[in-house]
Amino acid sequence: MKIVNPPELMAPRGFSHAVASGQTVYLGGTTAHDSSGALPGRSLLAQFDGALRNLVVTLTAAGARPEGVVWLQVFVTDVAEYRAITHELGPVWGRHFGRHYPAMGLFGVTELADPDAVVELMGIAVIEDVEALEP
Repeated sequence: MKIVNPPELMAPRGFSHAVASGQTVYLGGTTAHDSSGALPGRSLLAQFDGALRNLVVTLTAAGARPEGVVWLQVFVTDVAEYRAITHELGPVWGRHFGRHYPAMGLFGVTELADPDAVVELMGIAVIEDVEALEP
């Protein structure tokens, strides 16, 4: 197994951004925090964009690609807001994942680990090239 903590992301404390094992990458809770730990404001749209960007950074560091994501959970603190901006979320999704849509679920939660975070993503991806796991 390979622990994946890309240096471009916020340093993990008490978790790993991902764990790769065999051809599978297990993606830990991914938010929009930049490497300094700052969020791009409270906007769901901006945080969704940042979280997807960070997810792609983690996937790349693990040797996977966005097209390899097979399962994604989206946790938001305001489901009504998510529904209200779905027309804006589509282009943001497309910038990071194109037309690839994995099995997904949307979950409304009361709060995330950082109370200023409004979206967090978790998922599972498949690595097409197992050689990418070599240290």
